[in-house]
Amino acid sequence: MKLFPSVEGQEADVVLIGAGIMSATLGSLLKILEPGLKIRIFEMQDTVATESSDAWNNAGTGHSAYCELNYTPEKEDGTIDTKKAVNIAEAFQLSRQFWASLVTSGFIDGKEKFIHDVPHVSFVWGAEQVTFLRKRHQALSKHPLFAAMEYSEDPEVIKQWVPLIMEGRELSEPVAATRMMEGTDVNFGALTRMLFTKMESMPDVKLSLNTEVKDLSKDSSGLWNIKIRCRASGEQTRLRAKFVFIGAGGGALPLLLKSGIEEAKGFGGFPVGGQWLVCNNEDIVKQHEAKVYGLAEIGAPPMSVPHLDTRVIDGKKALLFGPYAGFSTKFLKRGSFLDLFLSLRPSNIIPMLGAGLHNLSLTRYLIEQVLQSDKERINNLRKYYPQANAADWKLAIAGQRVQVIKKDEKEGGKLEFGTEVVKAQDGSVAALLGASPGASTSVSIMLNLLAACFPESYHEQSWQQTLKKLIPSLGVQLDKDPAMFDEIRQNTAQALNLQQPVKADVLKFGT
Repeated sequence: MKLFPSVEGQEADVVLIGAGIMSATLGSLLKILEPGLKIRIFEMQDTVATESSDAWNNAGTGHSAYCELNYTPEKEDGTIDTKKAVNIAEAFQLSRQFWASLVTSGFIDGKEKFIHDVPHVSFVWGAEQVTFLRKRHQALSKHPLFAAMEYSEDPEVIKQWVPLIMEGRELSEPVAATRMMEGTDVNFGALTRMLFTKMESMPDVKLSLNTEVKDLSKDSSGLWNIKIRCRASGEQTRLRAKFVFIGAGGGALPLLLKSGIEEAKGFGGFPVGGQWLVCNNEDIVKQHEAKVYGLAEIGAPPMSVPHLDTRVIDGKKALLFGPYAGFSTKFLKRGSFLDLFLSLRPSNIIPMLGAGLHNLSLTRYLIEQVLQSDKERINNLRKYYPQANAADWKLAIAGQRVQVIKKDEKEGGKLEFGTEVVKAQDGSVAALLGASPGASTSVSIMLNLLAACFPESYHEQSWQQTLKKLIPSLGVQLDKDPAMFDEIRQNTAQALNLQQPVKADVLKFGT
């Protein structure tokens, strides 16, 4: 069955708005599943992956819930909720399988690495935080996906794992850490560029850079009329397409609202900026080989969890600390200060006000962050790296994130931390809103989008066979199948040229 039967005036089967990791993932999946599709991609910047997908902005951690403590909240009864962490770890394994399949098949070049071995470490201090981390380790260790997690309260052991964290530290209070050697660093900017390079070489795929989508509306024939503008010449044209995906990062919300679909009503966005301290002393950079996450301060948004982060960017190792949160009315790093105000609609003013009234602590936190001095930033760094020298670090601007605001019966509006796909009832248009852990779980998100927007094709035998070749565990919960998880972690490590993990003791979990 042809996915998109021809309609008079149709110029594209699929339009992807925004050339980031989400559009790259969806476009690659669709082109593999339906090679004959006509796909058009529009990006307002002069190159791909310039916003949140860029390694210097937000993406890059390789979120797999190994070290991110906000994914395992402590419940009122004192137990640890592991559900979100397990779900994210499962989703990251889908991404790893997809990337491994693309490398193995030659769809992307495995020689130009976008993923590297970097241990994931959680580090805390103080009796209360140590108790939390101990309980977290005990709870997660019951799950096969976290079976390899190490735990220690011994300062000497932790010093071996992350020397910069422990050197010069006053040990007047207890410390604890967990480590996952299977952690990775992912350069989503590099991966995005590789995927678009491949897609552009395929028939009926066209990428238009420096091109802005100004408006979109659906006509009586079921096609989407898309108004586009060349930013260089100012020339405006129109295109008609059957399906539209809005994956424009912070720029997705305004376009979703312009679509006029009923499902978009009530959605708003709250922009949060970010800044990094970047180490410019290569001798220091060489001494740290981990992503070290701590606990967020009270009132801080989840995406502002502090971390001392090893990244590999364009083949060179880098060391970042942050992010320091900030506020801007821009929805994109290269956006307009009018973005927030232009996103207001009668349908989302109440949710926006409600979310604001119920998140005053966040507002105070952002104001405090904006007003921080250089000295205060360095002092925060020294909580994780006690011997940090201010001369070795410079401040860099990260990307913008737009957190989802949606209607809530009790509060009027609720601020959501995460990602959400909003689609029309007929599945002809969909948009991705939100932020972390987006990039790392992009494959899972796009698979869910395919199932929601193209349910008949998704469940057809041909699609399922292709998807199972790309992602062998599709439809299987790896947390319940330790033997399959062990096989997949070994196979993907080999395909992606990562260190081979120690073989799991699957017997203790059963088969």
